[in-house]
Amino acid sequence: MTALVCAALAAAAGARPELAVWLLAVPVTVVLAGVDWSVRRLPDVLTVPLALGTAALLGAAALIPGAAGSWPRALLGGLALAAGYLTLFLLHPGGMGFGDVKLAAGLGCALGWYGWGVLFLGAFAGLLLGSLYGTVLLLARRAGRGDALPLGPFMIVGAWAGLLAGARGGG
Repeated sequence: MTALVCAALAAAAGARPELAVWLLAVPVTVVLAGVDWSVRRLPDVLTVPLALGTAALLGAAALIPGAAGSWPRALLGGLALAAGYLTLFLLHPGGMGFGDVKLAAGLGCALGWYGWGVLFLGAFAGLLLGSLYGTVLLLARRAGRGDALPLGPFMIVGAWAGLLAGARGGG
Protein backbone atom coordinates (compact mmCIF):
# COMPACT_ATOMS: atom_id res chain seq x y z
CA MET A 1 0.00 0.00 0.00
CA THR A 2 2.79 2.39 0.93
CA ALA A 3 4.58 1.87 -2.38
CA LEU A 4 1.38 2.35 -4.39
CA VAL A 5 0.42 5.59 -2.66
CA CYS A 6 3.97 6.94 -2.87
CA ALA A 7 4.17 6.08 -6.57
CA ALA A 8 0.81 7.73 -7.27
CA LEU A 9 1.82 10.89 -5.38
CA ALA A 10 5.20 10.96 -7.15
CA ALA A 11 3.48 10.70 -10.52
CA ALA A 12 1.01 13.44 -9.58
CA ALA A 13 3.41 15.87 -7.91
CA GLY A 14 6.45 15.30 -10.08
CA ALA A 15 9.76 16.69 -8.85
CA ARG A 16 8.26 19.45 -6.71
CA PRO A 17 9.74 19.99 -3.22
CA GLU A 18 6.60 18.89 -1.37
CA LEU A 19 6.95 15.38 -2.80
CA ALA A 20 9.65 14.67 -0.19
CA VAL A 21 7.15 15.53 2.55
CA TRP A 22 4.50 13.23 1.08
CA LEU A 23 7.01 10.38 0.74
CA LEU A 24 7.94 10.73 4.41
CA ALA A 25 4.35 11.09 5.64
CA VAL A 26 2.75 8.24 3.70
CA PRO A 27 4.49 5.39 5.58
CA VAL A 28 3.44 6.95 8.90
CA THR A 29 -0.17 7.19 7.72
CA VAL A 30 -0.14 3.58 6.54
CA VAL A 31 1.02 2.47 10.00
CA LEU A 32 -1.60 4.71 11.65
CA ALA A 33 -4.35 3.26 9.47
CA GLY A 34 -3.27 -0.28 10.34
CA VAL A 35 -3.09 0.43 14.06
CA ASP A 36 -6.47 2.17 14.13
CA TRP A 37 -8.05 -0.61 12.10
CA SER A 38 -6.65 -3.25 14.46
CA VAL A 39 -7.01 -1.68 17.90
CA ARG A 40 -9.20 1.42 17.39
CA ARG A 41 -6.44 3.73 18.58
CA LEU A 42 -4.29 6.42 16.98
CA PRO A 43 -1.15 6.66 19.15
CA ASP A 44 0.36 10.04 20.00
CA VAL A 45 3.81 8.67 19.18
CA LEU A 46 2.73 8.76 15.51
CA THR A 47 0.01 11.43 15.26
CA VAL A 48 1.97 14.23 16.95
CA PRO A 49 5.18 13.78 14.89
CA LEU A 50 3.05 13.51 11.74
CA ALA A 51 1.41 16.87 12.46
CA LEU A 52 4.56 18.67 13.59
CA GLY A 53 6.76 17.07 10.94
CA THR A 54 4.36 17.83 8.11
CA ALA A 55 4.10 21.47 9.21
CA ALA A 56 7.86 21.90 9.58
CA LEU A 57 8.83 20.08 6.40
CA LEU A 58 6.26 21.95 4.33
CA GLY A 59 7.77 25.15 5.72
CA ALA A 60 11.13 24.02 4.36
CA ALA A 61 9.57 22.94 1.04
CA ALA A 62 8.00 26.38 0.67
CA LEU A 63 11.50 27.91 0.60
CA ILE A 64 12.55 25.82 -2.39
CA PRO A 65 11.74 27.11 -5.89
CA GLY A 66 9.07 25.06 -7.62
CA ALA A 67 6.88 24.40 -4.60
CA ALA A 68 3.24 24.33 -5.62
CA GLY A 69 1.58 25.16 -2.32
CA SER A 70 1.33 27.69 0.46
CA TRP A 71 2.87 27.11 3.87
CA PRO A 72 0.67 29.63 5.73
CA ARG A 73 -2.41 28.04 4.19
CA ALA A 74 -1.09 24.59 5.16
CA LEU A 75 -0.80 25.71 8.78
CA LEU A 76 -4.28 27.21 8.69
CA GLY A 77 -5.58 24.03 7.06
CA GLY A 78 -4.16 21.94 9.89
CA LEU A 79 -5.73 24.20 12.46
CA ALA A 80 -9.06 24.30 10.64
CA LEU A 81 -9.39 20.54 10.21
CA ALA A 82 -8.25 19.87 13.78
CA ALA A 83 -10.76 22.47 15.05
CA GLY A 84 -13.53 20.81 13.05
CA TYR A 85 -12.72 17.40 14.47
CA LEU A 86 -12.33 18.86 17.95
CA THR A 87 -15.82 20.30 17.64
CA LEU A 88 -17.19 16.89 16.63
CA PHE A 89 -15.31 15.31 19.53
CA LEU A 90 -16.68 17.81 22.04
CA LEU A 91 -20.23 17.44 20.73
CA HIS A 92 -20.13 13.66 20.99
CA PRO A 93 -17.03 12.34 22.78
CA GLY A 94 -18.24 8.76 22.57
CA GLY A 95 -18.48 8.95 18.79
CA MET A 96 -14.89 9.84 18.07
CA GLY A 97 -11.54 9.53 19.76
CA PHE A 98 -9.16 12.39 20.46
CA GLY A 99 -6.59 10.62 18.27
CA ASP A 100 -8.78 11.53 15.28
CA VAL A 101 -8.46 15.20 16.25
CA LYS A 102 -4.65 14.95 16.36
CA LEU A 103 -4.58 13.04 13.09
CA ALA A 104 -6.73 15.77 11.52
CA ALA A 105 -4.06 18.36 12.33
CA GLY A 106 -1.44 16.58 10.23
CA LEU A 107 -3.80 15.67 7.42
CA GLY A 108 -5.27 19.17 7.34
CA CYS A 109 -1.80 20.67 7.08
CA ALA A 110 -0.98 18.46 4.09
CA LEU A 111 -4.32 19.11 2.39
CA GLY A 112 -4.23 22.84 3.11
CA TRP A 113 -0.91 23.08 1.26
CA TYR A 114 -2.74 22.77 -2.05
CA GLY A 115 -5.75 24.92 -1.15
CA TRP A 116 -9.10 25.09 0.59
CA GLY A 117 -10.84 23.07 -2.12
CA VAL A 118 -8.34 20.24 -1.67
CA LEU A 119 -8.77 20.44 2.10
CA PHE A 120 -12.54 20.17 1.73
CA LEU A 121 -12.26 17.33 -0.80
CA GLY A 122 -9.91 15.27 1.39
CA ALA A 123 -11.86 15.88 4.59
CA PHE A 124 -15.23 15.18 2.98
CA ALA A 125 -13.97 12.06 1.22
CA GLY A 126 -12.71 10.63 4.52
CA LEU A 127 -15.96 11.29 6.34
CA LEU A 128 -18.00 9.95 3.43
CA LEU A 129 -15.97 6.74 3.20
CA GLY A 130 -16.21 6.19 6.96
CA SER A 131 -19.96 6.83 6.90
CA LEU A 132 -20.48 4.43 4.01
CA TYR A 133 -18.48 1.74 5.79
CA GLY A 134 -20.51 2.20 8.98
CA THR A 135 -23.78 2.14 7.05
CA VAL A 136 -22.83 -1.10 5.29
CA LEU A 137 -21.94 -2.69 8.64
CA LEU A 138 -25.24 -1.56 10.14
CA LEU A 139 -27.27 -2.84 7.20
CA ALA A 140 -25.43 -6.16 7.27
CA ARG A 141 -26.02 -6.30 11.04
CA ARG A 142 -22.32 -6.69 11.65
CA ALA A 143 -22.27 -3.62 13.90
CA GLY A 144 -24.67 -1.76 16.14
CA ARG A 145 -25.21 1.95 16.68
CA GLY A 146 -22.93 2.07 19.72
CA ASP A 147 -20.06 0.08 18.26
CA ALA A 148 -16.69 1.77 17.87
CA LEU A 149 -15.47 1.94 14.30
CA PRO A 150 -12.07 3.17 13.15
CA LEU A 151 -12.31 6.56 11.43
CA GLY A 152 -8.57 7.08 10.97
CA PRO A 153 -8.14 4.78 7.95
CA PHE A 154 -10.95 6.57 6.13
CA MET A 155 -9.58 10.00 7.05
CA ILE A 156 -6.22 8.91 5.66
CA VAL A 157 -7.60 7.50 2.39
CA GLY A 158 -9.65 10.68 1.94
CA ALA A 159 -6.52 12.77 2.51
CA TRP A 160 -4.58 10.72 -0.02
CA ALA A 161 -7.34 11.32 -2.57
CA GLY A 162 -7.24 15.05 -1.83
CA LEU A 163 -3.46 15.17 -2.12
CA LEU A 164 -3.55 13.34 -5.45
CA ALA A 165 -6.08 15.83 -6.78
CA GLY A 166 -4.11 18.78 -5.41
CA ALA A 167 -0.76 17.54 -6.73
CA ARG A 168 -2.23 17.02 -10.20
CA GLY A 169 -3.67 20.52 -10.12
CA GLY A 170 -0.41 22.04 -8.94
CA GLY A 171 -1.81 23.80 -5.91
